[in-house]
Amino acid sequence: MTFKRIKPVVKKEFLQILRDKRSLSVLLVFPALLIMVVGFALNFDVKHIPMAVFDQDKSSRSREFIKNFSNTEYFDVKYYISGYDEVDELLNNDNARIAVVIPPDFSKGLSLGRDVSIQIIIDGSNANTATTAIGYMTVIVQTYSQKIVEQTFQRVGMKMFLPIDFRPKIWYNPELSSAKFLIPGLIGFILMISAVISTSLSVVREKERGTMEQMMVSSLHTVEIIIGKTLTYLFIALLASVFVLIVGFVLFDVAVRGSILWLYAGIFIFLLGGLGQGLLISTITHNQQVAFMMAVLSSLLPTFLLSGFVFPIRSMPVFLQIISNVTPAKFFLVVVRSVIVKGVGVTAFWDQLIYMIIFMIIMITISSVRLMKKTN
Repeated sequence: MTFKRIKPVVKKEFLQILRDKRSLSVLLVFPALLIMVVGFALNFDVKHIPMAVFDQDKSSRSREFIKNFSNTEYFDVKYYISGYDEVDELLNNDNARIAVVIPPDFSKGLSLGRDVSIQIIIDGSNANTATTAIGYMTVIVQTYSQKIVEQTFQRVGMKMFLPIDFRPKIWYNPELSSAKFLIPGLIGFILMISAVISTSLSVVREKERGTMEQMMVSSLHTVEIIIGKTLTYLFIALLASVFVLIVGFVLFDVAVRGSILWLYAGIFIFLLGGLGQGLLISTITHNQQVAFMMAVLSSLLPTFLLSGFVFPIRSMPVFLQIISNVTPAKFFLVVVRSVIVKGVGVTAFWDQLIYMIIFMIIMITISSVRLMKKTN
């Protein structure tokens, strides 16, 4: 087996793809377009939450307190209301997600050094937004309370003492941008789908047209035909991955902090596994519709649900955590996030590469054996 014997298969596949402009554009442009659309649409950052204020105190102190919310990008103080009936109306109509009720004795209580209770009403229909908003509000209220205590101590000539100095330092993603978590995951998601679907349709299309039998009766060995087809789609998928990384950097400011060589080593192994999976599907299906359905179901659902792309695997039930080990994207996401977001070396993810190599060998071996059996 030499590249000279494989070369005609690669050349034929390239010519076939180049003649089909729609398939070529789907393979090259669609992944970049998909990461652009999904990247903008799938965003966990919660900002500009519409907020209503029922200020019964109407003092400079209460206005100063509300200013702490409006000065952030997380809350938009849109409504100043005068009763609880307006709170109900705004939350029911989804015009506001949060209402802050300030009692009439707010400023007087603070001046006298008494505890003052404020009421915060939150729309809990969206649990994620509500939880995030509570976190933001807790920080704002605590910071304001600390400021009041400091001022009180200063007035009596004392210095406030905090037993624990809490100063969190966030590594890798200090701005806590969800894009830096999601974009690397999207790269794995999109590459897996495009690799499996493109390969599975390619072989089945040959079967439907009857050209697969012509190739099988040629002097080429079945393994050489498989390698030729795999190399063609591997090259196109690698080219598509370059476009995806460029889109991620330009539109979402997600740059590769680690070694680009190790990143592409991971992408190379991952794609070979996906292409092997596509070849396996092509050996058990006889038309493009069935092959497409099987490719989508076997790549899209496991990658989206069980890879850790969106849902953390450690939070899943134990039996789902075990099943997730058959999803190569689970291991690829560790590699791609380690290189892109953390910028760490291969010592942090070498075991993930081994899992991906095992998956790749299993997929290509089974698909090759099945194809050779059919030929015989």
